[in-house]
Amino acid sequence: MALAKNEKDYIRIYEDKGYTASFRIQNEKLINNNSKNAYQPEDVKVVAEHRYEGMSNPSDMSILYVIETNKDEKGTLLTAYGPSAEQETTEFFNKIPQSNISNCKNINN
Repeated sequence: MALAKNEKDYIRIYEDKGYTASFRIQNEKLINNNSKNAYQPEDVKVVAEHRYEGMSNPSDMSILYVIETNKDEKGTLLTAYGPSAEQETTEFFNKIPQSNISNCKNINN
């Protein structure tokens, strides 16, 4: 369905679908970079994820999380995964309840 080739293409497509917030992990919470709202893992739903390998170096791996929160904020978080993953980010996403993780909004489905 989607003609996305890289992370930026996917982010643009999701932004067009209303996933406009940009998130980061800080102090064991998901933070909306604009509203500054902070979320615990149980406040977050991952509705799609996309993994990428670097074109020139396959060990450069990243993952794009497509997120919805309990305050109706929708957006994305792009981060490294694999050996170069940030520990705090990995730990946060591992704490999200399994019932809050799906692929229901994946643009490739």
